[in-house]
Amino acid sequence: MDRFLYKKAAGITALSASMRDFTYKKHAHKEYAIGVTLRGIQHYTLDGSLQLSYPNGVMLFNPEQAHDGMAHDKTGLDYVMLYLDPKLLLEALEKKELIQFSQPIIYDVQLEEKILKLSHAILNEKEEALCAELLLSLTDRLIQTNPSSSIKKDNVLIRKANDMIHSNLANVLKLEEICKELQLSKFQFIRLFKTHTGTSPYQYFLNSKVEYAKQLIEQNKDIYAAVTECGFVDLTHLNRHFKSVYGLTAFEYLSLLR
Repeated sequence: MDRFLYKKAAGITALSASMRDFTYKKHAHKEYAIGVTLRGIQHYTLDGSLQLSYPNGVMLFNPEQAHDGMAHDKTGLDYVMLYLDPKLLLEALEKKELIQFSQPIIYDVQLEEKILKLSHAILNEKEEALCAELLLSLTDRLIQTNPSSSIKKDNVLIRKANDMIHSNLANVLKLEEICKELQLSKFQFIRLFKTHTGTSPYQYFLNSKVEYAKQLIEQNKDIYAAVTECGFVDLTHLNRHFKSVYGLTAFEYLSLLR
């Protein structure tokens, strides 16, 4: 039985998931994602390479890092994940520049324990002050386990393209306008974008629409307003794309928030 439970506290989203048959389509998040495989094997492709996270494996995803995800076999898997806004993580780390995780999966008992404590606190709706303290403890350990973390050097053209995409999520993707602004041919742009993000401009556009819809649902608790503002044809259209990224429909996610 596939199950996805989301809770949010202190600016952090926690996910508790059990998967057997469900498969995530390739997508990316604006946030850092940090999680632990509890049971089974998490099977996913990251930057074109197959990754297998076994029980106790700590999974580390950088912002905008495209990936998919599934259970490695029919026994399924259980895992928890924390989604951290880059600004929040940098504030906790007392850093000004974005860091980049140097390894996709590590096995560190202390870091695993701190992730589980924070996710447990959020999922059980503990006080935000406690969640903030647990986050600080987690980030202190995180930076110790990633001593070679480096400053992320975004490609200027890709950053500009991302800004243009995010400024017009309610309408169709206007590839010609972006290419004209960047002074690239359509095929040059698609190839460059895919090289730097791991996904196509159109798939990135769709994922960004879904992510924006999620933010609107959290803020307004109005699913139909999210459908309209994000330019989806109808609720069924939003639900289909939402489930491919988050494991449950937008309607089910709204029910969790209530």
